[in-house]
Amino acid sequence: MSNIYESAATTLGLFNSPCLTKVELRVACKGISDRDALSKPDPCGVLKMQSHGQWFEVDRTEVIRSSISPVFSKVFTVDYYFEEVQRLRFELHDISSNHNGLKEADFLGAMECTLGQVTMTSWKPQVTAEELSGNDDYVELAFSAKKLDDKDFFSKSDPFLEIFRVNDDGTASLVHRTETIMNNLSPVWKSFKVSLNTLCSGDHERELKCTVWDWDSNGKHDFIGEFQTTFKEMKAAMDGKQIQWECINPKYQVKKKNYRNSGMVILTMCKIIKMHSFLDYIMGGCQIQFTVAIDFTASNGDPRNSCSLHYIHPYQPNEYLKALIAVGEICQDYDSDKMFPAFGFGAQIPPDFKVSIQGVVEAYQNCLPKIQLYGPTNIAPIIQKVADSASEEMHTKEAMEYFILLILTDGVITDMADTREAIVHASHLPMSVIIVGIGNADFSDMQMLDGDDGILRSPKGEPVLRDIVQFVPFHNFKHASPAALAKSVLAEVPNQVVDYYNGKGIKSLLCSPRLAYLPTPNF
Repeated sequence: MSNIYESAATTLGLFNSPCLTKVELRVACKGISDRDALSKPDPCGVLKMQSHGQWFEVDRTEVIRSSISPVFSKVFTVDYYFEEVQRLRFELHDISSNHNGLKEADFLGAMECTLGQVTMTSWKPQVTAEELSGNDDYVELAFSAKKLDDKDFFSKSDPFLEIFRVNDDGTASLVHRTETIMNNLSPVWKSFKVSLNTLCSGDHERELKCTVWDWDSNGKHDFIGEFQTTFKEMKAAMDGKQIQWECINPKYQVKKKNYRNSGMVILTMCKIIKMHSFLDYIMGGCQIQFTVAIDFTASNGDPRNSCSLHYIHPYQPNEYLKALIAVGEICQDYDSDKMFPAFGFGAQIPPDFKVSIQGVVEAYQNCLPKIQLYGPTNIAPIIQKVADSASEEMHTKEAMEYFILLILTDGVITDMADTREAIVHASHLPMSVIIVGIGNADFSDMQMLDGDDGILRSPKGEPVLRDIVQFVPFHNFKHASPAALAKSVLAEVPNQVVDYYNGKGIKSLLCSPRLAYLPTPNF
């Protein structure tokens, strides 16, 4: 084992605390300050968690238009550790209708809390937490309506549907809000998927309250009607039948003698989707194929100069090595032969094309004196090469390999259009891309690839099928443990693996679980 590898590996402190349970967090706000005299804000909530003194984004809510008291339908799911103080930060941003990202949004306020106690600051959110049961299955539902009441004078109603779960204490939690169908009294809403935990806490007889509204641009939506049901009742639609409910306005029911209803709401589809976990696929034989790509462009500086990002210090690993080892140490445990393709931008790394993590480190050290750094920073060919392998695997009968490409780069990508095209293509394949930015360059354009500020599209406008890219700037972790970097860059991979296999309906991996033989320790 090389000194560099050994010294870097010993600094790794992995998170060994077992996850005690998972909790769902729901967020609502009241009385947001209206900073724009001409219109109400379009709020979006962002959840961040603190790790090693730094805040990292976990997820964000949908944008609710024209609202000073939004109730977000987005549910945050987080791991709960009894023995840790888990600090959360909820931020509220006003997202312009012309932009979906946070860069141009107005910051409205924030609050910080733990999972045990909420401390109010500049805005007043309501944060509720609920422990999840063991049922991870999802249900896909599709609703339509007919002959809804017309609430508009010069046009027809613009209806949307909200579904609430009635809790044991009588309160109601928003489960889903459909899109708005403009100018239509017989809308057909898009189907949606929701976990059974979220829908009914796994209790098929729990009451569900459904409300239909007429959307108004000023945020003061007009009530059309409501009805109550249960998931047990909804399941009757699983046999291809349609179930319908009368949409009732209680005020009209009292005031109007001949009142029957304010329309009918129809459940046109109900389908239970068995969700398998990351460990289900790993234990069923899925192999993680890990590939490394290292940036050898001239912007890194001469490796012989101590200022170079590629400079090899005899005792202190550089940022490339730290990132490589932090991520590779984890990925190698899910690869049976522990041999990884290793590439450089423009040239393969000698002496071998497939080496272990230790071998990648040694090959990296050995090749630096033998190569000349150059440019530009083109990563699309690397993505396409790994995608070719993933494409071949996708067409095999067993489809037992999932590919992870780790790209370590110091600069802004120069083939952004081709890279976007390659990522959109790769989003259909068993593949994820992790990009770690090395050094102090401006990586703002890289965030586009991550998909956090909106859906990534190819230059032709084709959207990604699923989010497969995670970008992390290394300088955010300069003063943190390498394990924190590994946790951040790999956090999305399990869900990406599950999304791919579940989306493809691939269950063959689960038929014959494999035994894992651990090496005998040397005492």
